[in-house]
Amino acid sequence: MAATSARSVAWQWLAVAAAVAAASLIGGTPAEARRGGKESIGFYELRRGEFSVVVTNWGATILTVNLPDKNGHIDDVVLGYKDIGSYVNDTTYFGALVGRVANRIAGGRFTVKGHAFHTYKNDGNNTLHGGHRGFNQVFWSVRERATGHFPYITFYYQSYDGEQGFPGALDVLVTYKIDGDYSFSVTMYARPVDDGKPTPVNLAQHTYWNLRGHGNGTILDHSVQIFASAVTPVGAGLIPTGAVSPVSGTPFDFRAPAAPGARIADVPGGGYDINYVLDGEADGQGVRKVAVVSEPTSGRVLELWSDQPGLQFYTGNFLKGDEGKGGARYVKHGGLCLETQDYPDAVHNAKFPTEIYRKGQEYKHYMLYKFSLAKK
Repeated sequence: MAATSARSVAWQWLAVAAAVAAASLIGGTPAEARRGGKESIGFYELRRGEFSVVVTNWGATILTVNLPDKNGHIDDVVLGYKDIGSYVNDTTYFGALVGRVANRIAGGRFTVKGHAFHTYKNDGNNTLHGGHRGFNQVFWSVRERATGHFPYITFYYQSYDGEQGFPGALDVLVTYKIDGDYSFSVTMYARPVDDGKPTPVNLAQHTYWNLRGHGNGTILDHSVQIFASAVTPVGAGLIPTGAVSPVSGTPFDFRAPAAPGARIADVPGGGYDINYVLDGEADGQGVRKVAVVSEPTSGRVLELWSDQPGLQFYTGNFLKGDEGKGGARYVKHGGLCLETQDYPDAVHNAKFPTEIYRKGQEYKHYMLYKFSLAKK
């Protein structure tokens, strides 16, 4: 994709925002109905030179990330739909902020302090990414926005008591910020509101990456390095067994850079979709490098830094020619996700780090994406 083409796609999103919002979104979700249908959709560009990120308050979603390749050509390197209407009732989670609990809850049921709660089952017998109307399917309000050398935007959402079956109201904030010439961060906070109603919280950012440019083939020849010596293996329905297993000698070992396509045939289920138990002592800010992805044709390199204990590595196994931006078709393995998180189904595994929070406690989740070009 040429520089003008990538910028054109971004500006198309911004230019048609009002018309698309009116035609595609107004008047659809339970959260909207509950608050009188006054929400409106917005598109927001964060820019620093040639590097830009476009986000929307529908699902606090990342729509585009534009950056140059080794020849100076600008490409959009994240997958996404052709218009905002396609994000409604989406089950692919392109670019979305997912919650209240990312990943899966076995049986759509959990117990806190002896009280059983039943969450909406939207993945067979399980709850996935917060249920049928998770945080990716609601309007967020703009809490704060700034331009300049380090532009940012903060979205806010209050999840109500009982939403999708989860206990207690929850205040949620996410900030997208350009931190440098080719880096941006995602900072997520959540605070329970109600006394006596502790709740699980596990937020994740679900962007699909293709560093060659969205719609340009698969990510099977990307180089992937994940700084993790173990995974949480899964059984039926991709539910963790409760074990923590070393990756050594398995196709899940990405401690040294490797192409996913080199051994994906040896992975059950037709591709990677598993939580990695991240290595390393976090620094004073609780952050360390957790993954590196590079792509040889473009020369682009992505480093991911985070403060979370786990990372879900997903290779777009369920993509099947979905129509995307600019008429692109996203084939199986057309993008990869690096979702830092708490361990999946932690509500059923006492040995996993807890994800239960009470009033007075604060959930925090930080991610930093650093882009560069491979050294010749």
